[in-house]
Amino acid sequence: MPLSAERQRDGSIRSGAAAQTATQTVTPAVVLWLTTAGAIAVTLLAGVSAPRPLRLNLPLLAHASGLLAGYGVTVMVALMSRAPALERGVGADRLARWHAKGGRAIVCLILIHGVAATAAWAMARGTSVWVATVDVLTMPGLIAATVGTLIFLAIGAISAQSARRRLSYETWHVLHLLTYLAIALSFSHELAGPDLAGLPLVQVAWSLLYTFSLGLVLRYRVLAPLTQLWRHQLRVDHIVHEGTGVVSIILRGRHLNELNPESGQFFRWRFLTGATWRSSHPFSLSAPPHQQFLRITVKAVGDGTRLIHSLRPGTRVLAAGPYGAMTNERRQGRGVLLIAGGVGITPMRALFETLPVDGRELTLLYRASSAEEILFRDELEHIARHRGAQLIFLTGPSSDPRNAITAQSLSAMVPDLPARDVYLCASPRFAATATTALAHAGLPRRQLHHEEFNF
Repeated sequence: MPLSAERQRDGSIRSGAAAQTATQTVTPAVVLWLTTAGAIAVTLLAGVSAPRPLRLNLPLLAHASGLLAGYGVTVMVALMSRAPALERGVGADRLARWHAKGGRAIVCLILIHGVAATAAWAMARGTSVWVATVDVLTMPGLIAATVGTLIFLAIGAISAQSARRRLSYETWHVLHLLTYLAIALSFSHELAGPDLAGLPLVQVAWSLLYTFSLGLVLRYRVLAPLTQLWRHQLRVDHIVHEGTGVVSIILRGRHLNELNPESGQFFRWRFLTGATWRSSHPFSLSAPPHQQFLRITVKAVGDGTRLIHSLRPGTRVLAAGPYGAMTNERRQGRGVLLIAGGVGITPMRALFETLPVDGRELTLLYRASSAEEILFRDELEHIARHRGAQLIFLTGPSSDPRNAITAQSLSAMVPDLPARDVYLCASPRFAATATTALAHAGLPRRQLHHEEFNF
């Protein structure tokens, strides 16, 4: 540890009312209701702009699908803006899932809009689809919008699971940034097209909607990290080897209490060296946040994380965050079960020390392939003794029945499991097994708190 246990406790940034009120949050239900209300309003607008008499036909389909696609783009941009109210209230992994599903829906709406608009024009003019296509492309902004559509389709293709596996995160991320170019190319057609033409107040409202969503991106994805870099002056202080292929990086900075970080949260870290500055990595805090120090723990699983192991003291760090909703604020009841697998112990270790719960109602279950791969053993045992909490290690092959995670084994270890909140951080396979076992053991879904960092 970079600090003694006493100093760590004295200097820790406590999560409580002050930290929680510093950033207002919104619940997933509120986000879904607002999004649905907006979609209904846009659909009604399509009915206003569609030709009369109003009926279910190609023109109405073209208007509705086009407007919904344009509206959906603003929603997707806002969801991934990293606004703290969304990140803390909804959770980064859920936002990413919504973004992925919404992106696929938008691509479908764009295709429907293009086909329906062209077919409707051909029917209205009594021409072939080819002639109608040429005519449509001469409309205001249509050439640029077509290029934007092709970019959207290309991004949709590379975002498919099979394609993503072949790309590094850095390559995928750079290509994904072309989304903003596609939005810019399509915007003029949206304003000048038949859906909004002649409706100046609606055009202003539409422009403000885009300005708001893109403003969130500029504020929280660009300006906030740069401001934090200048304000907090984060640098690598020193590196501690925790085990085979695992190191803890202790970062020193200024005014860290202003970040309001909480145990269970993560930052996106960009280490400013020639070899590592291009990559941003989501790593959880592996110790309670301190007024001068933050600690993360990194396992070498690829080229990017191996480079991090070779960082030198003094390396400047750009940290975006904190993000994540896996905090004390999510608790529903009194008791807590923390489940960690492998390096997933990092956020659990911080929560194990700081969750404001009676130690007799706090359990940490830590699964590792071998005893040598257990991280923070001394720290965890010290915390368990100090708090009177239960600490359970499961080591060895998962095929061993003694290590099986089942409803029966979990209920035996934690008899009051259905009344507890469960925080889970592990590999996708282990997390899926544990989630199924918890459900069979009677744990309500709302009491399970779990985040994944997949792209």
